[in-house]
Amino acid sequence: MSPEAGGKVPEAAAVAFIVMGERVMESGDAMSIVPGHDVADNRGVSATPPANPRHAAAPAHYENFPVASWLCPPHLRPPIAAIYHFARTADDIADEGDASPDARLAELRAYREELAAAARGEALPDSRWPHVFGPLAWAITEYRLPEDLLADLLSAFMQDIEKTRDRGTYADRAELLDYCRRSANPVGRLLLHLYGVTDAQALAQSDAICSALQLINFWQDPSVDLPRGRFYFPRTDCERRGLTSEHFKVFEPLSPAPPPQEAINLIAVVAFWARELMTEGAPLVHRLRGRVGWELRLVVQGGLRILDKIEDLGFDTFSQRPTVGKADAPVLLWKAWRMRRQSRPMKAAPPR
Repeated sequence: MSPEAGGKVPEAAAVAFIVMGERVMESGDAMSIVPGHDVADNRGVSATPPANPRHAAAPAHYENFPVASWLCPPHLRPPIAAIYHFARTADDIADEGDASPDARLAELRAYREELAAAARGEALPDSRWPHVFGPLAWAITEYRLPEDLLADLLSAFMQDIEKTRDRGTYADRAELLDYCRRSANPVGRLLLHLYGVTDAQALAQSDAICSALQLINFWQDPSVDLPRGRFYFPRTDCERRGLTSEHFKVFEPLSPAPPPQEAINLIAVVAFWARELMTEGAPLVHRLRGRVGWELRLVVQGGLRILDKIEDLGFDTFSQRPTVGKADAPVLLWKAWRMRRQSRPMKAAPPR
């Protein structure tokens, strides 16, 4: 398993829903964002825009789920790649390197200005991210992508910098879901826009899937977020178990020393919450036919498979990482094909 993966792409995050996370697929199992293209670094891009603005460079990060895979309709791979590259690069600005929080926020504000220019159909002569905004400007024009959904993603990245364990945590589940509304749900809505599915029920189900994937990304590997000061556990859930953000300062990532049982119970409860959300959104797979429907089936089952792995670890993701690799492919395909019952039941009701 690749341990170096960093932040979280709003991902909805994934085959079709680019959400979700980056630390489950083994590096050897990951797919390039564009089939047939080698994985390349998306930082330090050339100052010259690509000859064909439809072709976004493939980022160097591995994902839980392949993005723009062979199952994706070929004509939609370029705009999906452009959206992904936009989100991935913003995530690097927010997370990578050793820049100060103020410097990262300034970078993201400049990035937001380039997004506004791309939405207006303008090319800034001094663009710092031409390989991002060349393809994205084309996709916005060609497919009428809503600028506000792309801007919401940047708002969430800024919140990641401003809202930390020591500078304000999430009061309750509603506040955390508002973060997911901007960090994950826009990607699902953008993809439904590309697929021409825009009714209220489909959007609500998409939001549930994307929020679930974002939450799964949090609960699968707190050993990455906690050392960075990121704290996504709602205070109300912590307080019911006598926990505060201060308790998590002393956790050693992946330490052999077991964490407090109440912290493990916390993972069990919030994992159950994520499973409920995924189950709520899963009927969307029956609305999307053909390749797109299969993409989404695999995304849903991939998220549920991670939750199964978390449960198999006794909900202790502080000490171990759940992994999904090639060996899980037959199970994912079988469950995606059936897709009547979204997953196995929990072995036991989560502790309250």
